[in-house]
Amino acid sequence: MPLRNSPASWVQLLQALVARELVEELGISARRAAELLGVAPSAVSQYLSGRRLGGPFLATASRPEARRVARTVAERLADPAGDSRGRVQAMLEGAGSLADSLDRGSSPGASPVPAIAPERSAAVREMSKWMRRRVRTEQAAVTRCMRLAQKARDELTRAIFRQIASDSLRHAEIVASLATYLDRGVVRAHASGISRREVEALVKAEQDAETGDDPALLGRLDGTMALLIESMEADERKHTELLQGLLGSGFASRRPGATP
Repeated sequence: MPLRNSPASWVQLLQALVARELVEELGISARRAAELLGVAPSAVSQYLSGRRLGGPFLATASRPEARRVARTVAERLADPAGDSRGRVQAMLEGAGSLADSLDRGSSPGASPVPAIAPERSAAVREMSKWMRRRVRTEQAAVTRCMRLAQKARDELTRAIFRQIASDSLRHAEIVASLATYLDRGVVRAHASGISRREVEALVKAEQDAETGDDPALLGRLDGTMALLIESMEADERKHTELLQGLLGSGFASRRPGATP
């Protein structure tokens, strides 16, 4: 996974570097490190072993500038006085700092950054450029929204901007996930490890949960209160579209006799 030409992987790379700092340098348990990073404990284990990112992680982990960024972020995450908003901002700023340090090139004596494979098509390179622009846009959006959330004087307005910031950070992470496939030349993937029946059961559970809502009662709300309710409804609609799409095209075609 080429680092210099895959800036969308900065968030994931920083997570791996910070996980090592939290556990090996600050003495925090792997489970707690996973909580601070917002990832599964298994991901931290894979980060620590180097299995998750392999060569790119090992090459970058030895670079002093990358270690400095990771240590700063790790200390901010481990601060007992910190909260989830501060952790999000710490990861965002750290990813930007890491990207800047890698874009400036290797320092003397540092391990070289893997170069882009010459056989990659023009289309793939264009998608990588788009990812670079998209990640920077999402990062900037998170920063602006967090500033507005801190400036707001009431909790509901802060909730609106925190939600947008959270969405933008999630978008950056989605692009990072896409990049790991794109860098291997994969432009089509299917769901694995889950069954259609499990997804169908989730769809039904979502539908059952929605039947308990009282539109008349919710319709009495106004202003930022109504905006937050509408954002929840929009999320529910998006969830339905995602799950229906997963059932429609997210699974590979079943072979005759295969388990559904």
